[in-house]
Amino acid sequence: MASQKVIDALNNQLQMEFFSEYFYMSMEAYFVENNLDGFANFFNVQVKEERDHAYKFFNYISRAGGKIVLQAIEKPKSDFESPLDVFESALEHEKLISNSIHELVDLAISEKDHTTSSFLRWFVDEQSEEEENMEKVVRKLRLLKNDPAGLLIIDQELAQRAYVPPVQNA
Repeated sequence: MASQKVIDALNNQLQMEFFSEYFYMSMEAYFVENNLDGFANFFNVQVKEERDHAYKFFNYISRAGGKIVLQAIEKPKSDFESPLDVFESALEHEKLISNSIHELVDLAISEKDHTTSSFLRWFVDEQSEEEENMEKVVRKLRLLKNDPAGLLIIDQELAQRAYVPPVQNA
């Protein structure tokens, strides 16, 4: 069983994952409204992944003997200026989530909670991948400097992204 301190931190992370889902949904909406279906698809996949992440925490808290405490989800930013603004916001958010996961790992280690530390290892790897994916698109968008033809090429590229459910059981 995890300590109450760890359970509380896991519940906070659960809330952050649900916020991430909501945040990415606002980004998906931006692209739907701007008829960039490939970009919208990219964030639709993100929405599904964040829901998966939230449920991993939900299920783990239960398995660890903790009480699941659902918290309020604040309204996410939705007034984006450009595709670059969206992806820079997403990258900044992923860095925030990565930092939170790292703090959770540190807490689990300090509490000598090896089971939770092991559970979190998947998230450490996942966050590295998430940041890399966002950074790649940010670099491409910066290179374009608002070139419409280039934007449509990236849109077509992002339309190919498919949702793949996570492998780890949680």
